[in-house]
Amino acid sequence: MANSEVDTSRRRFLIGATSVVGAVGTGTIAVPFLSSWNPSARALAAGAPVEVNVSKIEDGQLIREIWRGKPVWVVKRTEEMVKNLPSINPKLKDPNSDVESQQPAYAKNEARSRKPEYLVLVGICTHLGCSPTYRPELAPDDLGADWKGGWYCPCHGSRFDLAGRVFKGSPAGTNLVVPPYYFKTDNIILIGEDGEVA
Repeated sequence: MANSEVDTSRRRFLIGATSVVGAVGTGTIAVPFLSSWNPSARALAAGAPVEVNVSKIEDGQLIREIWRGKPVWVVKRTEEMVKNLPSINPKLKDPNSDVESQQPAYAKNEARSRKPEYLVLVGICTHLGCSPTYRPELAPDDLGADWKGGWYCPCHGSRFDLAGRVFKGSPAGTNLVVPPYYFKTDNIILIGEDGEVA
């Protein structure tokens, strides 16, 4: 009788130990397998919003970031740059930014921005996808005496003002795109989400 009690307790112990080892092994295999169904960090980052610190940008300076694989420009415009915007309107194809797909509703204004001093644009020409060069200087020899700063696309000659609005006579048909963005704080812009107006 004593031998059968020993055998039963030993059997119970072996069954319990085997069950625990089996459960741990199943968990070890299942966790990586199920994790592989989640998007990779690279895929998540490709569409993730991007934070930009604008506290150290100087007046007139442009900085570049990458969001969803596209270059995004952030420009801190001077008072003079903002003041000159209305004077260019007669020379533009879409001075009032009427093509709604080119900017969120909060950027459908003369400055095409939430705050007039900061401009956020996708840095891709709306003609054939080249990246225009930033030309903030006034009246350079190659762009004419009426040039008040903006972007010039070297691929086919499209010109954009300091609000990203396209000039008449340019091959590009629409203004540069304003991506969704908002100010998380006075110095941090989050590109990729509309957020709350700050």
